[in-house]
Amino acid sequence: MQVTDQKLEIAIGRMLQAGVLLAAAVVLIGGVLYLRQETGLRPDYSHFTGVVERLRSPAEIVTNALHGRARSIIQLGLLLLIATPIARVALAAVGFFLERDHLYVWVSLIVLAVLLYSLLHAF
Repeated sequence: MQVTDQKLEIAIGRMLQAGVLLAAAVVLIGGVLYLRQETGLRPDYSHFTGVVERLRSPAEIVTNALHGRARSIIQLGLLLLIATPIARVALAAVGFFLERDHLYVWVSLIVLAVLLYSLLHAF
């Protein structure tokens, strides 16, 4: 398969569009469920309280989202939004590999490694 710069740019652009649209749809679904599920007193925003532990771990977020918990679905949408540019760098590395542009493959892999390291060691 012949990969050109134009085909690679189109593929990356479509992947970015799909990622952002998917993330927005998941957040919207989570928001609608949140408004339907959460009833009771109005929250007090005068004091900051962090998110609960089950909303901090990606594995817990996915598990709770699959159980239909609205806040976890919203968090899952945000994780998808964060994953979109990371997937873009990975797709660029694959595209450069198919073009046999080894310098840009290495640059993309270094950028991908830095992104993944910073994401995984942020907790």
